[in-house]
Amino acid sequence: MTTASKYASIAEDVLKGVGGKENVRSLTHCATRLRFVLVDPAKADKAAVESTRGVITVVEAGGQFQVVIGNTVDRVYAEALAQGVEGGGTSSSGGLLARTIDLVTSIFTPFLWVLAGVGLLKAFLAVAVKISPDFGTTSTYAIWFTAADATFQFLPILLAVTAAKRFRANQFTAIAVAGSLVYSATIAVMPGPDGTTLTLQAFDQGGGKLTFLGIPVVMVTYLSAVIPTILAVYFQSHVERLVERVTPDVVRNFVTPLVTIAVVVPVTFLAIGPASTWIGDGLASGVDHLWGLAPWAAGGVLGGLWQVFVLFGVHWAFVPIIAQQLATTGHSELTAALFAPVLAQAAATFAVFLRTRDRDLKLVAGPAAVSAFLAGITEPAIYGVTLRLKRPFVFACVGGAVGGAVAAAGGSAVEGFVLPGAITLTAALGVGNFALQLIGCAIAMAIAFALTMVLGFKDLPTAGGTATGTPDAAVEKAAVEDVVATLQIPVAGKVVPLDEVPDQVFASGAMGSGLAVVPSEGKVYAPVSGTLVSAMPHAFGIRSDAGVEVLVHIGLNTVELQGRGFTPAVTQGQRVNAGDLLTDVDLQVVKDAGYNPITVLIVTDPGSHTSVVPTATGDVQARHAALDLIG
Repeated sequence: MTTASKYASIAEDVLKGVGGKENVRSLTHCATRLRFVLVDPAKADKAAVESTRGVITVVEAGGQFQVVIGNTVDRVYAEALAQGVEGGGTSSSGGLLARTIDLVTSIFTPFLWVLAGVGLLKAFLAVAVKISPDFGTTSTYAIWFTAADATFQFLPILLAVTAAKRFRANQFTAIAVAGSLVYSATIAVMPGPDGTTLTLQAFDQGGGKLTFLGIPVVMVTYLSAVIPTILAVYFQSHVERLVERVTPDVVRNFVTPLVTIAVVVPVTFLAIGPASTWIGDGLASGVDHLWGLAPWAAGGVLGGLWQVFVLFGVHWAFVPIIAQQLATTGHSELTAALFAPVLAQAAATFAVFLRTRDRDLKLVAGPAAVSAFLAGITEPAIYGVTLRLKRPFVFACVGGAVGGAVAAAGGSAVEGFVLPGAITLTAALGVGNFALQLIGCAIAMAIAFALTMVLGFKDLPTAGGTATGTPDAAVEKAAVEDVVATLQIPVAGKVVPLDEVPDQVFASGAMGSGLAVVPSEGKVYAPVSGTLVSAMPHAFGIRSDAGVEVLVHIGLNTVELQGRGFTPAVTQGQRVNAGDLLTDVDLQVVKDAGYNPITVLIVTDPGSHTSVVPTATGDVQARHAALDLIG
């Protein structure tokens, strides 16, 4: 299955809405949103972007025009780059806070999911050792722990790559600089007092005196170092530009990295490292001090406001503090207070899913609740559900405040970088009172769920939405409303509702409304007249003369057949009439290869029409009426 054309269309429409690619100074993305820094924000049409199919909402905060997409944001981002937008980059727009957030997101986002993945692996290992302490002494545990912990220990290498891109420095030189920092704690180079060879860090800790050209070196630990690495690469970017300006072209390629590394590494050891480590330790100590004074109050404030921070995108400013806490103490109290607000948002969203009568809202609320509960990704829940209804968002914040206070009161802390969610709760097993952490999360979820269910919310109107109820009810609805267009069945067979398709993307309605057919023959026809915007052997996108976009997708995951068993009769860009042959499919080849041949007909963009109503049921012939477009 492929939906590349969908993401390209979303990217194209979003770029038009922000004033065109020439109005984009820089573009980055985080876990769920595109983050534009615009040349002229006044040229952006927020309403147009929000109305784009595939866009959940738009937030203007921190000097950025943020377009919330969801879990497929990376694909839309890739399509935007393919259309000529410059990714990454540095922007000086906005105030200090805006620039700080922009800096943090651009540096951490590219490997955020790697951190989350290995953090989850460490959490699973912690559970395994609690269940079976002997497992912690095995080589199997050691290998898995090595795989999980290496990313955190050698974090400067990852930071060097992304920081170099951000500061427009040479990435390989940045890796050499970061490698030198890590080298100081891992490779033995100095003779020790007993004749053994020690690392620079071990030599310093053993009482040796480190100097560089006679200047004393204050050695700090550079494993997992965040702020020193970022500042070192920033300094590198300026040194490189200076060296390149004064170096002849004939020797520039090797002289620039030679001089840069020879200057940046010693300066980092002498000044940047000690100073930035002092700053980072101060931030982490400040958080620890706040927790020490009144942990329940600190946890309550953070728990109550965390989703507000997410709402405006400023939660990224906490990432360096969390990373510094982990590097300094090996655990993070700040992260531990975030499970409650995240799970509270999931609970409020699930309550909306149970209570709302709006089918489209249910389609959003269900997956959003699961994403928030399991993975800790709450943007789809916030922008797609609770914030739209207002009261559930407030209820979730109340639950998060109470739950965060309870969890923090027990001294809970997380060992490792994790995205707070149900499956990463085990990361808090080793520090503080884990029982109070669980109680705090349970209280947060109970408050958010109960308040949403009991006090309720003003539901979205169902009129004008996708028809709900049985197929017969849909047909009756279509009969009394203004049917302005009808799409045809693309292939003979048995009609099944879209939500019964064994593929979550189609079944959830995320790509659009429609139906599916279990084919009884292999000839597939155009359901509507229009232009083929995409024509792959297994999938055809048609844009009708009225601006309606339709997708006919033959089989599930049949893209992997690479055209085998398909004989297309049309090509991209060609005009077709309703009923024209699109392709001839050898269904037996598809089945023998282990693929489901079910054919999906969906309206990916209904244009100006208000709803899409399935009208076909049971066994049908090709070219039979399939979908009515209303309004």
